[in-house]
This record gives sequence, C-alpha cells and structure tokens, in this order.
Amino acid sequence: MRPAQWVKNLFVLLPVVFAQELFVPAAQLRAGVAFVLFCALSSAVYLFNDLLDREKDRLHPIKKRRPLAAGTLSPTLASAASLGLGGAALGAAAWLGIVPLAIAIVYLVQNLLYTSWLKRVVIIDILIVSLGFVLRVMMGGAALPVEVSDWLLLCTIFLSLFLAVSKRRHEVVLLDGNAADQREVLSHYGKPFLDQMTSVATSATLLAYSLYATTHTMTSVASSPATESVPTVKLVYTVPFVIFGIFRYLYLVYQRGTDRSPTEAMLKDGPFVANLAVWGLAVLLSFYG
Repeated sequence: MRPAQWVKNLFVLLPVVFAQELFVPAAQLRAGVAFVLFCALSSAVYLFNDLLDREKDRLHPIKKRRPLAAGTLSPTLASAASLGLGGAALGAAAWLGIVPLAIAIVYLVQNLLYTSWLKRVVIIDILIVSLGFVLRVMMGGAALPVEVSDWLLLCTIFLSLFLAVSKRRHEVVLLDGNAADQREVLSHYGKPFLDQMTSVATSATLLAYSLYATTHTMTSVASSPATESVPTVKLVYTVPFVIFGIFRYLYLVYQRGTDRSPTEAMLKDGPFVANLAVWGLAVLLSFYG
C-alpha cells in the first residue's frame, strides 16, 4: 500500500491552504476526507500494479522485497484489498460531490491504463505520473469547493514533471544495463536525455513558483472597496526555501545516489525535511499571519 508514498497526497491539501480556509471546520472536514480517499485510491493502484508486475519486480534489487514479489502476501488478498480500497474511495468521493467522484474515476482509469499499457510509452509515461499530482490538487479544490488558480496548477505540473524525470533517472542509474529488463520504457531514456529534461523541469518549476509568489493577490479586508485586490508580497519570501528544496533534491539524486527512490531519500534527509517544514510555516504565515 506504500504508506511512505502517501506524502504525495499532501497536494490534495494545497487548495484549502491557498484558499485561506485552513481553519474553517467544514473545509477541514472535506479536505481531510479528500486526503484520506486519495490515500486509499493510490494504495489500491499500488496493489494492482504490484499484482501485474510481481514477476518483473523479482528481478529488481529493491522491488524484489515487495510483499507480492517476495511471496509474503497472497495475490488473492492483495486483489481483495485493492478492490475494497478503490470502492471505499469512490464512495467517499461520491459523498463529496459529483466533481470529486469524476476526478477519482479519472485517476483510477488513467492509472489502470498506465499500469497495463501507457508506462511503456516514452514521455507519455512521465506525463501520466505528472497528471496524478494535478488530479490531487483538483480533488482538493473540488472537495471544498474552491476554484484552483491556473498558477497553482502550473506549479504542480512542473514540480511533478521534475519529480517524475528525477525518478526515471534514478532507475536508469540504479539498474544500469538491466534497466530495460525491469521497465521496458527505460530503454528509451539515456542519462544525457534525462539530464536535459531535468534541467528544463527545474527551470520551469522555479520560474512558475517565483512568478506565482510575486503576482499572487488576495482580497484585503481593509481596502476600499472591499473587493479591491492588493499584492501579497509576503509569499515572495518563501521562494528561497523552494530554491533550496529543489537544489537539495538534485543533490540527493546526483551526488548521493542510493538504492532508495528519490522520494524516500528526501524524506529521510534532515536538511530537506527541515527546509520543507520552514517553507510550510512561511506559507501559513503569508496567508494567515
């Protein structure tokens, strides 16, 4: 079920923070339900993926330890758990509304297509992974409901592309000459090509967030008239933390390569986690301080 990967579902909570409804009880409930249902959805997908890939996973130096590949979890139990989690998540999404239900269905369908086919299509495989993060943000907005800004979607798209490309590079380096045997699409990704894609995604992520931080506006209760928008200059002070976080992540990928996936490595890296916590505090102060 990959509970360590549930950190990705924090993207679901971004709309409630940026819509300044974090301390509204009704919004907290709906955002919390959206977060939990996405944890169930993603876990259902992980179980389904491991069921299909258990033979190939046995050839991987890390994935061979997964319960299905190692034989410590029965396929029957995994199938039942996947169906149960998926059904419960769809039920929770239906409680939130028709739009959250539609987003949950799209997420499941695109992951089923990814697992069975699209993960073997070069570049499309990365875009599908990125779409999963975008759907998380859209779910958070639809659950409240609030409108998700184009800037937040752009930042999510570029950041998720950055993470997905970095993951592909890690796989290519870790598996070396056996990469294609483990994941067919890796035969199309050479390190120079992935480095170029990483450079583009890094630049786009930093630029999009910087522009968002400097152009974001909010309604000032002290302004006259009340609907007048004024710049929120406080958010710009969070940019240095984003820069450090991106560069620290690249350092972990390029300079301190380990068997762990980049996501797991960053969550066990003290400086990265501390910087993430300070960034979160700075964002909260910008919107609520």
